[in-house]
Amino acid sequence: MSVSMAGGITSLSMDLFYDILRRLDGATLVSAGCACADFCSISREERIWENVCFSLWPSTKREDVSNLINSLGGFRKFYADCFPLIVNKDVPVIQWDSDLEFEFDWSEADYYGDYDDYGTVSPSDFVSIVDVRYKDKALYSKVIWGIPDSDDFHGWFYNCPFRIDLIGYSNEDDNHEGEITLSVADGLPPIASIERERKDGKLWKELRDGIRLSWIIVNKKMKQAANLASWTPLGGQRHWPTEKDFLIRFGSILPAKDILPCQVVECILVLKCRVVTTGEGEGEGSQTTLKITELSMQLEDMEGSHVNGRNSLLVLEKALSCCRSKNYSEVLESCHRYSKAQSELKEEKIRNESRLDRLCILSGIAAFITFWYCIL
Repeated sequence: MSVSMAGGITSLSMDLFYDILRRLDGATLVSAGCACADFCSISREERIWENVCFSLWPSTKREDVSNLINSLGGFRKFYADCFPLIVNKDVPVIQWDSDLEFEFDWSEADYYGDYDDYGTVSPSDFVSIVDVRYKDKALYSKVIWGIPDSDDFHGWFYNCPFRIDLIGYSNEDDNHEGEITLSVADGLPPIASIERERKDGKLWKELRDGIRLSWIIVNKKMKQAANLASWTPLGGQRHWPTEKDFLIRFGSILPAKDILPCQVVECILVLKCRVVTTGEGEGEGSQTTLKITELSMQLEDMEGSHVNGRNSLLVLEKALSCCRSKNYSEVLESCHRYSKAQSELKEEKIRNESRLDRLCILSGIAAFITFWYCIL
Protein backbone atom coordinates (compact mmCIF):
# COMPACT_ATOMS: atom_id res chain seq x y z
CA MET A 1 0.00 0.00 0.00
CA SER A 2 2.78 2.38 0.94
CA VAL A 3 4.65 1.57 -2.28
CA SER A 4 1.56 2.31 -4.33
CA MET A 5 1.01 5.61 -2.56
CA ALA A 6 4.65 6.56 -2.97
CA GLY A 7 4.47 5.79 -6.65
CA GLY A 8 1.30 7.83 -6.96
CA ILE A 9 2.87 10.83 -5.27
CA THR A 10 6.04 10.76 -7.34
CA SER A 11 3.99 10.61 -10.52
CA LEU A 12 2.37 13.95 -9.74
CA SER A 13 3.86 17.12 -11.22
CA MET A 14 5.75 19.71 -9.19
CA ASP A 15 3.25 22.32 -10.36
CA LEU A 16 0.48 20.40 -8.63
CA PHE A 17 2.57 20.12 -5.47
CA TYR A 18 3.15 23.88 -5.60
CA ASP A 19 -0.55 24.58 -6.07
CA ILE A 20 -1.34 22.46 -3.01
CA LEU A 21 1.32 23.95 -0.73
CA ARG A 22 0.61 27.56 -1.65
CA ARG A 23 -2.84 27.22 -0.05
CA LEU A 24 -1.45 26.27 3.36
CA ASP A 25 -0.87 28.51 6.35
CA GLY A 26 2.65 28.93 7.68
CA ALA A 27 2.55 26.32 10.45
CA THR A 28 1.06 23.66 8.15
CA LEU A 29 3.54 24.54 5.41
CA VAL A 30 6.47 23.96 7.77
CA SER A 31 5.04 20.55 8.73
CA ALA A 32 4.42 19.63 5.09
CA GLY A 33 8.02 20.49 4.26
CA CYS A 34 9.14 17.64 6.50
CA ALA A 35 7.05 15.06 4.61
CA CYS A 36 9.26 14.50 1.56
CA ALA A 37 12.10 16.01 -0.45
CA ASP A 38 9.78 17.57 -3.05
CA PHE A 39 7.65 19.24 -0.40
CA CYS A 40 10.76 20.43 1.40
CA SER A 41 12.12 22.01 -1.78
CA ILE A 42 8.86 23.80 -2.61
CA SER A 43 8.30 24.94 0.99
CA ARG A 44 11.55 26.93 0.84
CA GLU A 45 10.46 29.04 -2.11
CA GLU A 46 9.97 32.72 -1.42
CA ARG A 47 6.78 32.90 -3.51
CA ILE A 48 5.11 30.44 -1.13
CA TRP A 49 6.06 32.52 1.90
CA GLU A 50 4.95 35.70 0.19
CA ASN A 51 1.45 34.23 -0.04
CA VAL A 52 1.58 33.19 3.64
CA CYS A 53 2.63 36.68 4.76
CA PHE A 54 0.14 38.40 2.44
CA SER A 55 -2.76 36.43 3.91
CA LEU A 56 -1.62 36.91 7.51
CA TRP A 57 -0.44 40.53 7.27
CA PRO A 58 -2.15 42.48 4.43
CA SER A 59 0.28 45.36 5.00
CA THR A 60 3.08 43.26 3.50
CA LYS A 61 1.44 43.48 0.06
CA ARG A 62 2.67 47.06 -0.27
CA GLU A 63 5.63 47.39 -2.60
CA ASP A 64 7.69 49.42 -0.14
CA VAL A 65 7.07 46.88 2.64
CA SER A 66 7.92 43.98 0.31
CA ASN A 67 11.21 45.68 -0.53
CA LEU A 68 11.89 46.17 3.17
CA ILE A 69 11.19 42.49 3.91
CA ASN A 70 13.50 41.40 1.10
CA SER A 71 16.25 43.57 2.60
CA LEU A 72 15.76 41.75 5.92
CA GLY A 73 16.34 38.35 4.35
CA GLY A 74 13.07 37.52 2.62
CA PHE A 75 9.51 36.55 3.49
CA ARG A 76 10.43 33.15 4.91
CA LYS A 77 12.74 34.75 7.48
CA PHE A 78 10.21 37.51 8.14
CA TYR A 79 7.54 34.93 8.98
CA ALA A 80 9.95 33.02 11.23
CA ASP A 81 10.77 36.24 13.12
CA CYS A 82 7.26 37.71 13.41
CA PHE A 83 4.84 34.81 13.68
CA PRO A 84 6.17 33.54 17.05
CA LEU A 85 5.29 35.87 19.91
CA ILE A 86 7.65 37.46 22.40
CA VAL A 87 8.12 35.49 25.64
CA ASN A 88 10.08 37.07 28.49
CA LYS A 89 11.08 34.56 31.16
CA ASP A 90 13.23 37.05 33.08
CA VAL A 91 10.46 38.77 35.05
CA PRO A 92 12.10 39.59 38.42
CA VAL A 93 10.76 38.22 41.69
CA ILE A 94 9.79 40.98 44.11
CA GLN A 95 11.83 40.66 47.32
CA TRP A 96 12.07 42.89 50.34
CA ASP A 97 14.86 43.26 52.85
CA SER A 98 14.49 43.20 56.61
CA ASP A 99 14.18 46.98 56.84
CA LEU A 100 11.07 46.84 54.61
CA GLU A 101 12.70 48.99 51.96
CA PHE A 102 11.85 48.51 48.32
CA GLU A 103 14.30 46.68 46.15
CA PHE A 104 12.62 48.59 43.31
CA ASP A 105 12.82 52.06 44.82
CA TRP A 106 13.62 53.95 41.65
CA SER A 107 14.60 57.59 41.55
CA GLU A 108 14.16 60.00 38.67
CA ALA A 109 17.88 59.83 38.00
CA ASP A 110 17.55 56.10 37.28
CA TYR A 111 15.26 56.92 34.36
CA TYR A 112 16.78 60.11 33.03
CA GLY A 113 20.48 59.47 33.47
CA ASP A 114 22.95 59.88 30.63
CA TYR A 115 23.79 56.79 28.60
CA ASP A 116 26.24 56.50 25.73
CA ASP A 117 24.00 54.02 23.90
CA TYR A 118 21.45 56.62 22.90
CA GLY A 119 23.55 57.75 19.99
CA THR A 120 23.28 54.34 18.33
CA VAL A 121 19.48 54.29 17.97
CA SER A 122 17.21 56.73 16.16
CA PRO A 123 13.43 56.99 15.64
CA SER A 124 14.02 56.82 11.89
CA ASP A 125 15.45 53.30 12.27
CA PHE A 126 12.04 51.83 13.11
CA VAL A 127 9.09 50.81 10.97
CA SER A 128 5.67 49.80 12.34
CA ILE A 129 3.64 47.26 10.34
CA VAL A 130 0.16 47.03 11.88
CA ASP A 131 -2.79 44.80 10.95
CA VAL A 132 -6.15 44.31 12.66
CA ARG A 133 -8.44 41.40 11.78
CA TYR A 134 -11.86 40.25 12.90
CA LYS A 135 -12.14 36.52 12.29
CA ASP A 136 -11.22 36.15 8.60
CA LYS A 137 -11.76 39.79 7.65
CA ALA A 138 -8.93 42.33 7.45
CA LEU A 139 -10.17 45.52 9.15
CA TYR A 140 -7.20 47.83 9.23
CA SER A 141 -3.64 47.98 7.91
CA LYS A 142 -1.09 50.71 8.34
CA VAL A 143 2.66 51.14 7.89
CA ILE A 144 4.57 53.91 9.65
CA TRP A 145 8.13 54.74 8.69
CA GLY A 146 9.91 56.09 11.75
CA ILE A 147 8.33 57.20 15.02
CA PRO A 148 5.59 59.85 14.55
CA ASP A 149 6.26 63.37 15.87
CA SER A 150 9.87 62.59 16.81
CA ASP A 151 11.60 65.14 14.57
CA ASP A 152 12.98 66.95 17.60
CA PHE A 153 14.57 63.76 18.89
CA HIS A 154 16.77 65.41 21.51
CA GLY A 155 13.98 67.77 22.57
CA TRP A 156 10.54 66.91 23.94
CA PHE A 157 10.42 63.38 22.46
CA TYR A 158 13.64 62.46 24.22
CA ASN A 159 12.22 62.91 27.74
CA CYS A 160 8.45 62.82 27.33
CA PRO A 161 6.32 59.66 27.67
CA PHE A 162 6.54 57.48 24.58
CA ARG A 163 3.28 56.84 22.72
CA ILE A 164 2.21 56.04 19.15
CA ASP A 165 -1.38 56.82 18.11
CA LEU A 166 -2.48 55.37 14.79
CA ILE A 167 -6.12 56.41 14.72
CA GLY A 168 -7.47 59.89 15.45
CA TYR A 169 -11.10 60.23 16.41
CA SER A 170 -13.24 63.23 17.34
CA ASN A 171 -16.74 63.07 18.77
CA GLU A 172 -17.65 66.33 17.08
CA ASP A 173 -17.01 65.03 13.59
CA ASP A 174 -19.06 62.08 12.42
CA ASN A 175 -17.69 62.11 8.86
CA HIS A 176 -14.40 60.23 9.10
CA GLU A 177 -12.70 59.23 5.89
CA GLY A 178 -11.41 55.68 5.96
CA GLU A 179 -13.13 54.89 9.25
CA ILE A 180 -13.03 51.27 10.43
CA THR A 181 -16.39 49.77 11.34
CA LEU A 182 -17.88 46.37 12.13
CA SER A 183 -21.51 45.34 11.71
CA VAL A 184 -23.76 42.28 11.75
CA ALA A 185 -22.71 41.65 8.14
CA ASP A 186 -19.17 41.06 9.42
CA GLY A 187 -20.32 38.37 11.82
CA LEU A 188 -21.12 40.44 14.90
CA PRO A 189 -24.20 39.38 16.89
CA PRO A 190 -27.14 41.82 16.60
CA ILE A 191 -27.63 44.28 19.45
CA ALA A 192 -31.28 44.61 20.39
CA SER A 193 -30.43 47.39 22.83
CA ILE A 194 -27.50 48.81 24.73
CA GLU A 195 -29.26 47.91 27.96
CA ARG A 196 -29.41 44.26 26.93
CA GLU A 197 -25.76 44.26 25.96
CA ARG A 198 -24.86 45.67 29.36
CA LYS A 199 -26.47 42.64 30.97
CA ASP A 200 -25.50 39.68 28.80
CA GLY A 201 -22.28 40.99 27.18
CA LYS A 202 -22.81 38.90 24.07
CA LEU A 203 -21.27 41.43 21.72
CA TRP A 204 -18.38 42.07 24.09
CA LYS A 205 -17.51 38.38 24.26
CA GLU A 206 -17.77 37.92 20.49
CA LEU A 207 -15.53 40.91 19.84
CA ARG A 208 -12.96 39.84 22.42
CA ASP A 209 -12.82 36.32 20.99
CA GLY A 210 -12.74 37.37 17.33
CA ILE A 211 -10.46 40.41 17.18
CA ARG A 212 -6.77 39.94 16.31
CA LEU A 213 -3.95 42.47 16.32
CA SER A 214 -0.43 42.29 14.92
CA TRP A 215 2.03 45.14 15.56
CA ILE A 216 5.39 44.33 13.98
CA ILE A 217 8.39 46.54 14.70
CA VAL A 218 11.28 46.51 12.23
CA ASN A 219 14.69 48.06 12.78
CA LYS A 220 16.10 48.83 9.33
CA LYS A 221 19.63 49.34 10.62
CA MET A 222 19.75 46.05 12.57
CA LYS A 223 17.71 44.22 9.89
CA GLN A 224 15.57 42.58 12.57
CA ALA A 225 11.82 42.37 13.19
CA ALA A 226 9.48 41.21 15.97
CA ASN A 227 5.76 41.18 16.70
CA LEU A 228 5.00 43.16 19.87
CA ALA A 229 1.33 42.17 20.00
CA SER A 230 -0.13 39.16 21.80
CA TRP A 231 -2.23 38.44 18.68
CA THR A 232 -5.29 37.69 20.84
CA PRO A 233 -6.44 40.05 23.65
CA LEU A 234 -4.86 39.88 27.09
CA GLY A 235 -7.81 41.67 28.67
CA GLY A 236 -10.19 44.57 28.30
CA GLN A 237 -12.92 46.75 29.72
CA ARG A 238 -16.49 47.66 28.93
CA HIS A 239 -16.99 51.32 29.73
CA TRP A 240 -20.57 50.91 30.83
CA PRO A 241 -22.77 52.67 31.66
CA THR A 242 -21.37 56.16 31.05
CA GLU A 243 -19.86 55.42 27.63
CA LYS A 244 -20.52 53.02 24.78
CA ASP A 245 -16.91 51.92 24.48
CA PHE A 246 -15.03 48.64 24.44
CA LEU A 247 -11.35 48.82 25.33
CA ILE A 248 -9.34 45.75 24.33
CA ARG A 249 -5.73 45.36 25.44
CA PHE A 250 -2.93 43.47 23.69
CA GLY A 251 0.81 43.56 24.32
CA SER A 252 3.93 41.81 25.53
CA ILE A 253 6.57 41.92 28.27
CA LEU A 254 9.83 43.37 26.97
CA PRO A 255 13.34 43.20 28.45
CA ALA A 256 14.83 46.42 29.83
CA LYS A 257 17.99 45.11 31.49
CA ASP A 258 20.76 47.73 31.62
CA ILE A 259 18.22 50.29 30.39
CA LEU A 260 15.81 50.70 33.32
CA PRO A 261 16.17 49.58 36.95
CA CYS A 262 12.92 47.60 36.77
CA GLN A 263 14.60 45.22 34.25
CA VAL A 264 11.33 44.61 32.33
CA VAL A 265 8.52 46.77 30.94
CA GLU A 266 5.08 46.15 29.52
CA CYS A 267 4.26 47.04 25.93
CA ILE A 268 0.59 48.04 26.02
CA LEU A 269 -1.38 48.03 22.77
CA VAL A 270 -4.90 49.42 23.12
CA LEU A 271 -7.74 48.97 20.63
CA LYS A 272 -10.86 50.98 21.46
CA CYS A 273 -14.25 50.51 19.80
CA ARG A 274 -17.43 52.56 20.17
CA VAL A 275 -20.98 51.29 19.76
CA VAL A 276 -22.78 53.51 17.25
CA THR A 277 -26.56 53.18 16.97
CA THR A 278 -28.44 54.68 14.03
CA GLY A 279 -32.16 54.82 13.44
CA GLU A 280 -34.96 55.50 15.87
CA GLY A 281 -34.23 54.39 19.40
CA GLU A 282 -32.38 51.19 20.27
CA GLY A 283 -34.97 48.62 19.28
CA GLU A 284 -35.31 46.27 16.35
CA GLY A 285 -35.59 49.13 13.86
CA SER A 286 -32.16 50.50 14.70
CA GLN A 287 -28.84 49.51 13.16
CA THR A 288 -25.82 49.12 15.38
CA THR A 289 -22.19 49.09 14.33
CA LEU A 290 -18.84 49.19 16.06
CA LYS A 291 -16.39 51.92 15.12
CA ILE A 292 -12.69 51.63 15.97
CA THR A 293 -11.75 54.94 17.59
CA GLU A 294 -8.28 54.28 19.00
CA LEU A 295 -5.22 52.15 18.32
CA SER A 296 -2.13 53.02 20.31
CA MET A 297 1.14 51.77 21.77
CA GLN A 298 2.94 52.81 24.93
CA LEU A 299 5.47 51.32 27.35
CA GLU A 300 5.01 51.22 31.13
CA ASP A 301 7.33 50.11 33.94
CA MET A 302 6.29 47.91 36.87
CA GLU A 303 5.04 50.90 38.84
CA GLY A 304 2.75 51.93 35.98
CA SER A 305 4.86 54.93 34.91
CA HIS A 306 5.19 55.70 31.21
CA VAL A 307 8.66 55.13 29.77
CA ASN A 308 10.16 58.14 28.03
CA GLY A 309 11.10 58.35 24.38
CA ARG A 310 14.82 57.67 24.55
CA ASN A 311 14.47 54.66 26.86
CA SER A 312 11.61 53.30 24.77
CA LEU A 313 13.79 53.26 21.66
CA LEU A 314 16.39 51.19 23.50
CA VAL A 315 13.73 48.81 24.81
CA LEU A 316 12.28 48.34 21.33
CA GLU A 317 15.75 47.68 19.97
CA LYS A 318 16.42 45.04 22.65
CA ALA A 319 13.02 43.42 22.03
CA LEU A 320 14.10 42.48 18.51
CA SER A 321 16.46 39.86 19.97
CA CYS A 322 14.04 38.66 22.67
CA CYS A 323 13.01 34.99 23.02
CA ARG A 324 9.87 33.96 21.11
CA SER A 325 7.45 31.07 21.09
CA LYS A 326 4.58 29.69 19.01
CA ASN A 327 3.04 28.35 22.22
CA TYR A 328 0.46 30.94 23.25
CA SER A 329 0.25 29.52 26.78
CA GLU A 330 3.89 30.53 27.31
CA VAL A 331 3.05 34.06 26.24
CA LEU A 332 0.17 34.20 28.72
CA GLU A 333 2.37 32.77 31.46
CA SER A 334 4.96 35.48 30.85
CA CYS A 335 2.26 38.17 31.12
CA HIS A 336 0.76 36.58 34.23
CA ARG A 337 4.15 36.50 35.96
CA TYR A 338 4.59 40.17 35.22
CA SER A 339 1.09 41.03 36.49
CA LYS A 340 1.72 39.04 39.68
CA ALA A 341 5.05 40.76 40.32
CA GLN A 342 3.47 44.15 39.61
CA SER A 343 0.59 43.47 42.02
CA GLU A 344 2.98 42.32 44.75
CA LEU A 345 5.03 45.47 44.25
CA LYS A 346 1.96 47.70 44.58
CA GLU A 347 0.63 45.84 47.64
CA GLU A 348 3.94 45.95 49.47
CA LYS A 349 4.37 49.61 48.62
CA ILE A 350 0.95 50.38 50.08
CA ARG A 351 1.79 48.44 53.24
CA ASN A 352 5.12 50.19 53.53
CA GLU A 353 3.52 53.61 53.07
CA SER A 354 0.96 52.71 55.74
CA ARG A 355 3.77 51.84 58.16
CA LEU A 356 5.52 55.11 57.36
CA ASP A 357 2.27 57.01 57.98
CA ARG A 358 1.92 55.37 61.39
CA LEU A 359 5.52 56.19 62.22
CA CYS A 360 4.93 59.81 61.24
CA ILE A 361 1.85 59.97 63.44
CA LEU A 362 3.72 58.45 66.40
CA SER A 363 6.62 60.83 65.82
CA GLY A 364 4.19 63.76 65.78
CA ILE A 365 2.56 62.63 69.01
CA ALA A 366 5.96 62.19 70.65
CA ALA A 367 7.02 65.66 69.53
CA PHE A 368 3.75 67.14 70.85
CA ILE A 369 4.21 65.47 74.25
CA THR A 370 7.82 66.63 74.42
CA PHE A 371 6.76 70.18 73.56
CA TRP A 372 4.17 70.35 76.36
CA TYR A 373 6.51 68.62 78.79
CA CYS A 374 9.09 71.36 78.19
CA ILE A 375 6.48 74.09 78.66
CA LEU A 376 5.22 72.62 81.90
